Amino acid sequence: MSSFSIPLTGLEASTTELNTIANNLANMNTTAFKAQDVSFSDLFYQQIGTSGSGDPLEVGAGTQVAATNTDFTEGSVNSTGNEDDMAIGGTTGAGFFIVQNGNTTEYTRDGSFAISPQGYLTTQSGLQVMGYPVVGGAVDTNAPLVPIQVPVGSAQQPAATQNLSITANLDSSAAVGTQVTGQVQLYDSLGQSYNATVTFTSNGGGQWGYNIALPAGAATGGANLTGTLTFNANGNLTAPAANINGISFTGLADGAGNMTFNWNLYGSNGQSTITQFASDSDVASYTQDGYASGEYQGFTVGSDGLISAQFSNGETQPVGQIALANVVNPEGLSVQGGNLYQTTLASGGASIGAAGTGGLGTIQDSALEASNVNISTEFSNLIVAQQAYEASSKAITTFDTVSQDTINMIH
Repeated sequence: MSSFSIPLTGLEASTTELNTIANNLANMNTTAFKAQDVSFSDLFYQQIGTSGSGDPLEVGAGTQVAATNTDFTEGSVNSTGNEDDMAIGGTTGAGFFIVQNGNTTEYTRDGSFAISPQGYLTTQSGLQVMGYPVVGGAVDTNAPLVPIQVPVGSAQQPAATQNLSITANLDSSAAVGTQVTGQVQLYDSLGQSYNATVTFTSNGGGQWGYNIALPAGAATGGANLTGTLTFNANGNLTAPAANINGISFTGLADGAGNMTFNWNLYGSNGQSTITQFASDSDVASYTQDGYASGEYQGFTVGSDGLISAQFSNGETQPVGQIALANVVNPEGLSVQGGNLYQTTLASGGASIGAAGTGGLGTIQDSALEASNVNISTEFSNLIVAQQAYEASSKAITTFDTVSQDTINMIH
């Protein structure tokens, strides 16, 4: 009887809505959970005749669940202090992390990641997080995505000094024979450090001799360790007119290879880093690119998703870049549970890029996105759904009473 089937559709639809609300409330503390709501539509109508004016007389058959809609608005981003945690934020906040589940690519907003014993960045359920690889010391965003791996438990190889730059002023009024010294730290191929001494000697007439020396006994020979610097009337270096290349220490006592480096006398702007002005001589600072070996200590994540490993020697090294994905219609994504989604024909294929590009959000390190469930809204919806369920139930009990009265009339 339609008198019973119609309110039954209301009970079924209201049950679905109540289940959805309950699921939202149950996940109000789930990281990056996206709340859902239920939309209803009426069922087909049966035409039972026409009115005197020819208008159709139609009777509805009840209601049905038309859609379950997911709210993909960004939840609040909260700092956790855990370097493994990440959140997608920024102006747009758009995008999903990409994870590999066997041969299936899935997507998630949940950035509560962990590091596996092998150093892979994974979800809490063990799925590997995908990103761009580092090729030749730089991220290659044109390469296929690979699992992100950090060098857990490994050491960074030492690097010999290849470039040296000194910032100094040599007093133009200094007497001939005046010496100015400075200390610079250099590294050989084994990571051994040396406190090298750079000595400048005034020759007069705007010329200063220089000498670079390692501590006694550290090396048996060398090349291009001495020379002359010439300054013009404005105190600017004129000779050498270019950087000094091929400075070398040979026969290092620790068995390392020859230490060969360039002395960069000029900055990127073409200005010399050494001047001769009428002020106190001073070797103010220096930079060099060598370093000792170091143990892995952790990693940092930039807003663009670049992951850099940190070592005990103070050096950092890029190991990969988190990739993000987005779809034209997020509502069309298939919810897989575990905060995971898969693309469908309705969602369209995923477009992949680096954070902060192509409308994608940026990465916030040591933070997590909270659930976007609004408890006040859910409680309000719960009351409405409960009343709808009770109304359908009342219709059934009313029809039951009518049926009983009809049966009693027959008897």
